[in-house]
Amino acid sequence: MIDLRSDTVTKPTVQMRRAMAEAEVGDDVYGEDPTVNLLQEKAAEIFDKEAALFVPTGSMGNQIAVKLHTKPGDEIIIEERGHIFNYEMGAPSALAGVMIRSVRSRNDNAMLTWDEIAAAVHVNLPYYACPTGLICLENTHNFGGGSVMSAEQTGEICCKAHELNLPVHLDGARIFNAAALGESVADLSKHCDSVQFCLSKGLGAPVGSMLLGKRDFINEARVWRKRLGGGMRQVGILAAAGLIALEESPKRLHVDHENARLLAGGVANLKGVSIDAERVQTNIVIFDVSETGKTSAEIVSQLKENEILAIPFGTAIRMVTHYDVSQQDIEKTLQILRNILK
Repeated sequence: MIDLRSDTVTKPTVQMRRAMAEAEVGDDVYGEDPTVNLLQEKAAEIFDKEAALFVPTGSMGNQIAVKLHTKPGDEIIIEERGHIFNYEMGAPSALAGVMIRSVRSRNDNAMLTWDEIAAAVHVNLPYYACPTGLICLENTHNFGGGSVMSAEQTGEICCKAHELNLPVHLDGARIFNAAALGESVADLSKHCDSVQFCLSKGLGAPVGSMLLGKRDFINEARVWRKRLGGGMRQVGILAAAGLIALEESPKRLHVDHENARLLAGGVANLKGVSIDAERVQTNIVIFDVSETGKTSAEIVSQLKENEILAIPFGTAIRMVTHYDVSQQDIEKTLQILRNILK
């Protein structure tokens, strides 16, 4: 089976499995798991942040950040297609008591500019306006087709937000994919008050994400991790795989990007398919099939019959490359698509 649904489906490498089996562990709720502590220290060092916290999922990391940066009755500003808004089950309202003000970027890559954010900000307004408490960014942007926000763009938004005393949280689930284009993860998140990234997507670890920020912020985040059920005891067996993911996996992400560009270039030549292949920057390929005479669900069903998995979204199909997908797999996928749409 060629699984292109997401980079979350990656299997841990042999090196990761060995590290998991040999991991030195302790009770992480007491802060005594040496492998977890090492992972947190290395992540903080790589991102040039004061501290880091290992959490079970990216959603938990994001929601802890939303909770700590805001107070009930605030609103957070986020791009309309952002993960925190669409795919975290209303957690900002359920857990933090905040409202979401979504802003549709005029850019096809779904990246907000400061002007777009500024138009939605509520600061120093009459008491009847819901005050802005937080700005959330996403890099890479999943439903922007894996698009990348540069360090300069992020820095401008953060500096303007800080002038208004507004914090900025970065959902950097795939920030290492962004960094593979040339800017370091530290530079890409330098001015953000907090950042979350996933070990379990393109980096390939079986479980886990990291939340980073100032030390006081992370100390409070540790309390909320426990409160939300994220105290995981001898979790060094998972952190060990995370260490391998952090140290080794970024070196080969460019291969996933090359395969994504190969895929994008191939589907661009299919009749009825719409995609700007030149805009595919990382490992996510989204293409519209509304002019093919078939629905996205029909095409995905036929792909599955040929042992290829993808995800339909409205009139579009999303495919994500990762280290369990080879160039030969991409070529086979394109051939099957040609046959389906012939």
